[in-house]
Amino acid sequence: MQYQVYTLGCKVNQTESAGLSQMLRAEGHTLAENGSMPELLLVNSCAVTAESVRKAKQLLRSLRRKHPNALIVLTGCWPQAFPEDDFADADFVTGTKNRDALLQFIAAHGTRTAITETQIAPYQSGEAFSPLPCADTERTRAFLKIQDGCNQFCTYCIIPYARGRCRSMPPERLAIEAKSLAAQGFREIVLTGINLGFFGMDTGQTLAEAVAVCAAEEGVCRVRLGSLEPERMTEETLLALRSCGKFCPQFHLSLQSGSDAVLKRMNRRYDTAQYRALAERIHVLFPDAALTTDVIVGFPGETDADFAETLAFVREMGFAKVHVFPYSPREGTKAAAFPDQVDPRVKNERAAALSQLADEIRRAHLAKYAGKTAEVLVENEKHKDTQVFYQGHTADGTLVKIFAENAEKGLQNSLICVTIEGYETDALTGRTISGGTV
Repeated sequence: MQYQVYTLGCKVNQTESAGLSQMLRAEGHTLAENGSMPELLLVNSCAVTAESVRKAKQLLRSLRRKHPNALIVLTGCWPQAFPEDDFADADFVTGTKNRDALLQFIAAHGTRTAITETQIAPYQSGEAFSPLPCADTERTRAFLKIQDGCNQFCTYCIIPYARGRCRSMPPERLAIEAKSLAAQGFREIVLTGINLGFFGMDTGQTLAEAVAVCAAEEGVCRVRLGSLEPERMTEETLLALRSCGKFCPQFHLSLQSGSDAVLKRMNRRYDTAQYRALAERIHVLFPDAALTTDVIVGFPGETDADFAETLAFVREMGFAKVHVFPYSPREGTKAAAFPDQVDPRVKNERAAALSQLADEIRRAHLAKYAGKTAEVLVENEKHKDTQVFYQGHTADGTLVKIFAENAEKGLQNSLICVTIEGYETDALTGRTISGGTV
């Protein structure tokens, strides 16, 4: 069958969708080309906010109207966290586990079914990590999920219910995956997970050891980490990462609030003093590091003074990038029942104010590159209007556009030296240095 995959939510979901797509191709299915009518539609859903579920429901309804006879399969966090919801527009529903059942159902049914079949198995204590095939082989950067689940139970978050407890890819499987990715020609491996900092707590490995395993493969020139919890980044881990020459000094450290009172209500396991100390230590050990983060505004009970503390802390940290989210009550979490819910208008005003600050410090981060030389891993060629340019990232995760008139041909998948000439809204611009391939 010809299929199409629709992904909602986080980078882990995107990584898993790529894996599911590979599983479908291995079964003989083909990705539908533009303009063709897919016979199979796979929706990988998110449940992190009520808005995420609303979008998934809306997408299912839209797909059913456009493709009345197609086989629609729903998977992901939404059904796993809320198995009693109405999934009438889907033919088959499973959660974040039991993906083999998804393939079995597709093999047995070639078109829309009369009823919705669900196979949503709850997570049990002590479950093993369930790997999926790695990312699309057409990419320069491979996203490898090595951890799943969360034990934290932040008061705003449904993810522990949608993903189960923390579990890690076994050491022997990690070594196999790293070797396979290197053999496929990937130059960069990005390690991801639902709560990546907890990698190895069940297998005896450390996150730094996972980085070292990937870095040891010939051909791999970079290893990068996904989102991290601040309390898991110990001095020992930082020192081990610094000793790996291929480690990319980009640290996405989730903050969520710059107010200690709000962090406590969120059940976060650190305060701003601990976060600040970690950030300072990272900059000492990795002088060229970029820190990025997530911040939730309008959490229940957040006062004007609390929000002012967040603004001041974000400005002090000088993050390279800040993702801003207005708090959205999530059914099934403690925070949804908290008193003092913040008025939506106030939440939107605070989100706008923090976004404005985030843009300001983002521009300051980009401006500091002017006239400098950076190593860029070229990932793809892009076309915009009449312009053609290459695109890639620096070691600290900053996007760079190299316009064709300044670029050599055949640079994709190459690590090159680039002179930075300026920046646009969210990316640097530059030109290659003659003979600048690393």
